[in-house]
Amino acid sequence: MGVFHFAKSCLGTICVLLASLSMSACTSTSSTASSSPTSVDALQLTSSSAPLSGGGALQVVKDLPAPQNSQNGNEQPLSPNDVLEVNVFQVDNLNRTVQVDAGGQISLPLIGTVTAAGKTVRQLEQEIETAYGANYLQAPDVSVYVKESIGQRITVDGEVARAGIFPVSSNSSLIDAIALAGGFNAVGDAKKVFVYRNIGPNTLVANYNVEEIRAGKSRNPRIYGGDKIVVFASKSKIAMNNLKDALGVASSAARLAVVPGL
Repeated sequence: MGVFHFAKSCLGTICVLLASLSMSACTSTSSTASSSPTSVDALQLTSSSAPLSGGGALQVVKDLPAPQNSQNGNEQPLSPNDVLEVNVFQVDNLNRTVQVDAGGQISLPLIGTVTAAGKTVRQLEQEIETAYGANYLQAPDVSVYVKESIGQRITVDGEVARAGIFPVSSNSSLIDAIALAGGFNAVGDAKKVFVYRNIGPNTLVANYNVEEIRAGKSRNPRIYGGDKIVVFASKSKIAMNNLKDALGVASSAARLAVVPGL
């Protein structure tokens, strides 16, 4: 009789889970109609994240702008720890491989320190040419190559198969970023994909619906080095997984109940 009581208890649990799942769906529909999911989930995202440094603020936006000094998204600004190769045409003794220090600067022969972080490669080339041309060379021709880019990395966290830090190319998209992390895990919600981006002293965050992007209903946004992508869990998927677990327990109990001698 104890097994039958156990099976009955499991069935009762299943009924409760079914009721909870139904109520969750109703609540979700109601809250979507009465408030902005983007704002609500952004608050959840903020509470689970580290405080913003430098006194900046978090701002929820519908769509993220390109990073500053990126020529409208066409170029990636240089970052601290990037390794650069600086070549001065026909002046080999001025050529250097340098690393951008924590303060965003590099050191070059004759002209000393030059600020590199936050500038594009083209902007840095022009500044170095100007510095050499002012006192040392006539019409210098400077080329800068990025050998290693720390800034060309993104963080993908939350409900994905493989959370981590990944390198990105100059034309990577949000779909590319999700693929790098192995896609969504069993409870990941494709409608709740948030992207953080630092713009000046502030951090902007936008909610993107990957289901709509895949269906061609929304554009696939560009992802830049330094972005942080967080995927939230689907409450309905969590409830369904709990229901499947309960069904498995009840099924096992039912099989035990029919075993002779029990």
